[in-house]
Amino acid sequence: MNIGYFAHETAVIDPGAKIGAGVKIWHFCHIMSGCEIGDFCNLGQNVFVATGVVLGKNVRLQNNVSIYTGVICEDDVFLGPSAVFTNVKNPRSRINRKDQFARTIVRKGATVGANATIVCGNTIGKYAFIGAGAVVTKDVPDYALIIGNPGKQVGWMSEYGHRLHFDETGVAECPESKERYQLKNNIVTKI
Repeated sequence: MNIGYFAHETAVIDPGAKIGAGVKIWHFCHIMSGCEIGDFCNLGQNVFVATGVVLGKNVRLQNNVSIYTGVICEDDVFLGPSAVFTNVKNPRSRINRKDQFARTIVRKGATVGANATIVCGNTIGKYAFIGAGAVVTKDVPDYALIIGNPGKQVGWMSEYGHRLHFDETGVAECPESKERYQLKNNIVTKI
């Protein structure tokens, strides 16, 4: 039987998980029922994907990433080693708040660095770059570079993952792709 994806023999995939073509699921992963994993995703070892999580196409989850109910990652998202998402703002062991899971969206092409924590209820903009160890506590604009705890914006990034340096006219060029970007009213757009 051809299931269309690869899963290491130690991975646990619960019945009812939707897994796309070309997906690779490595050692000791747990994929819960009711989640959706798009085509060509790659899940490193010890990844946990909860019920209700949606991963777009070509999402890369490095080792030890945990994604909880309420998280949506659009296409081409990169999640670094041990990145984690929360899903309740004020968890307590003895109080069940499953009806209060907050939605978190990671837009197309965004990167979340190693050991970063994404507090629930926020949106990470397209092609944003969350530095290693950062703690995201609020929405992140498209192309923003966020570092620290709590996360603070310190610049802008290209779609190829290079820091953008804007000239006096508000234009920057990616050193790798040569694509150009415009900064106007604190919003970056590709031109």
